[in-house]
Amino acid sequence: MAILRFKALELVDQRQPLTVESSGERRSDSFGKNVFNLDAMRATMPGEYFKKLQGAIKLGSPVERSVADAVASAMKTWAMAKGATHYTHWFQPLTGATAEKHDSFFDLNSDGRPIENFKGSALVQQEPDASSFPNGGIRNTFEARGYTAWDPTSPAFIIETAGAKTLCIPTIFVAYTGEALDYKAPLLKSLARLEKAAVDVCQYFDKDVNRVHTTLGIEQEYFLVDRALYNARPDLVMTGRTLFGHSPAKGQQLDDHYFGSIPARVHAYMLEYEEEANKLGIPLRTRHNEVAPHQFECAPTFEDANLAVDHNQLLMDIMERVADKHNFKVLLHEKPFAGVNGSGKHNNWAMSTDTGVNLLAPGRRPKENLQFLTFFITTIKAVHRYADLLRASIASASNDHRLGANEAPPAIMSVFVGSMLDSVLDELERTAKVPLDKGDNIYLKLGIDKIPAILLDNTDRNRTSPFAFTGNKFEFRAVGSSANCSSPMTTLNAIVAEQLIDFKTSVDALIEQGKKKEVAIVEVLREYVISSKNIRFEGNGYSDEWKDEAAKRGLSNVPTTPQALDAMVEKESSDLFERHQIFSHVELHARHEILLEDYVKKIQIESRVMGDLAINHIIPTAVAYQTKLVSNVQGLRELGLDDEYSQVTVDTIKAISRHIFTIKTQVEEMVNSRKVANKIDDTRERAIAYCDTVKAHFDTIRRSADKLELMVADEDWPLVKYRELLFRH
Repeated sequence: MAILRFKALELVDQRQPLTVESSGERRSDSFGKNVFNLDAMRATMPGEYFKKLQGAIKLGSPVERSVADAVASAMKTWAMAKGATHYTHWFQPLTGATAEKHDSFFDLNSDGRPIENFKGSALVQQEPDASSFPNGGIRNTFEARGYTAWDPTSPAFIIETAGAKTLCIPTIFVAYTGEALDYKAPLLKSLARLEKAAVDVCQYFDKDVNRVHTTLGIEQEYFLVDRALYNARPDLVMTGRTLFGHSPAKGQQLDDHYFGSIPARVHAYMLEYEEEANKLGIPLRTRHNEVAPHQFECAPTFEDANLAVDHNQLLMDIMERVADKHNFKVLLHEKPFAGVNGSGKHNNWAMSTDTGVNLLAPGRRPKENLQFLTFFITTIKAVHRYADLLRASIASASNDHRLGANEAPPAIMSVFVGSMLDSVLDELERTAKVPLDKGDNIYLKLGIDKIPAILLDNTDRNRTSPFAFTGNKFEFRAVGSSANCSSPMTTLNAIVAEQLIDFKTSVDALIEQGKKKEVAIVEVLREYVISSKNIRFEGNGYSDEWKDEAAKRGLSNVPTTPQALDAMVEKESSDLFERHQIFSHVELHARHEILLEDYVKKIQIESRVMGDLAINHIIPTAVAYQTKLVSNVQGLRELGLDDEYSQVTVDTIKAISRHIFTIKTQVEEMVNSRKVANKIDDTRERAIAYCDTVKAHFDTIRRSADKLELMVADEDWPLVKYRELLFRH
């Protein structure tokens, strides 16, 4: 292993930035050139069918068979003109990655003559194996049938791999019996429910609103390490994170990497993946160094939420493929290195009407601000009411390492609104009950016109809040960097839709009692402000004081995934999802089972890799070095030197022995704990056992191994060190 480490370091020293050939086109000209977008559809489809397709997409109605045939014919013509030979349904199973099964356009007709063929039936539906993907018991191994079904709201695109081009068609993935087996289907349902609820509430303010789109901007953080160094770290290869490694003398404490000059190799890498993303219609705008050494971030312009999620999944795939070309490995794990910041994926969420209004942006007039406050306060109320469910939506074994680690929000859901809006809500709480006389200015009397015409940037940002208002959107900061954003967005859409429905029911009831519409709205909002006040927090979310304060407020703090996931299957959550037809009882419990199994498997893999490295690499290295020290002591004594000259070495030998003993005994106990946990039939109890008993040994084993790294001669140490992973590029 030590030989592999030094060979890897030699390779790194020889690396040069790759030259990225520019197409010479402006980004705006090449944007979406490999996407079957509106321009491509207009150019290849008969006008009649183009209008029918757009109408079906707008109304959310099924696409007619004749329209599907026309789309398939046009799509094939367009794709083949660009060199595509195959097509695939591109879907998002519950593995966390995307999946695809390629079929050729090539076929034989009834006469046995070769033709290129792609019918509407192939566009609309395919049949992958539904038992080989995570399904939570919905499908047995012998019940393999499942379906992928075309999502016409997300345009098809062409991916080129190793010179071969494939037409990719975004789809949902469901079981033969109809249950969702992917992330996209529930997201689409939640978007439809939120749209209906939001449009109904918008009617109080603007009768011309017919549609409400959920918009999303997903910031993506990631680390880069050289591929040779990555391959010399079995833990990185097998688990995505380093299970061992002593912190280097210099980490991120000088803050000199953040927004610094982008290294040349990394800059070349960024240029290429940005160009690939641009061709696929992913509107990346931002790139910069993040806080930790060799950590970076990219961010797109806001898009429709469904498309934003698809683009983020596609972007992660592009980043990984392009990284290989540049001799990098991109690390999307939430915490690949101990002692330095991990990576998140901030989800910037808002709602916009078909009249061009951002419902989370304050307006210039009191009426507009009342609409803003309605959606703003209702969202806060939803987060307060379903905080535990929102926490469950971002739970994973990898994100547990990041949450609450003084670099990301804690596992406590709270909402930051800023001092300006905080005072507005306090004012609303105080004044909403004032008596109104005929002729009074309602908005002035109720304090609604106190909101500034332009609120954007009127308040500071709070990076310690998991759910922060940032001027015209909410930023859900607790989502992990490797996550499929569909899960948290499905939950957020569902809880806000539920609260908007409740809001309208309450307001309508007050109006029926004879209250003026504006007064009824403010009265309900005031009740929401009072009842959800505990979720609002303007301070430092990293502090221990906040944990104590949150407990006093009755807010949950669930730092580990197995327990956090309980909120998914509680009656209130189950009723919510079933009421909105987003998840059935079966689907929700299956998803809960899948997430628990995923947690167990990931901790199990980490445990096995840790044991292997500790017993087969670290201990033998320490013993070999110890043997050298013993020979050194014997040599000193043979020379007749006093014991005081050899005592320092003897002390080192004893310290090494203690760490070897600790590692060996802890690994044995960890293995035994794993064996006990594996015999537990109940998946939740098994996940808790892995969390509480198996994982409990990790820190002790690592502590001794990292101490040995400091004691053993550098030339003998087998694992690539942190200073090399983070600073040798």
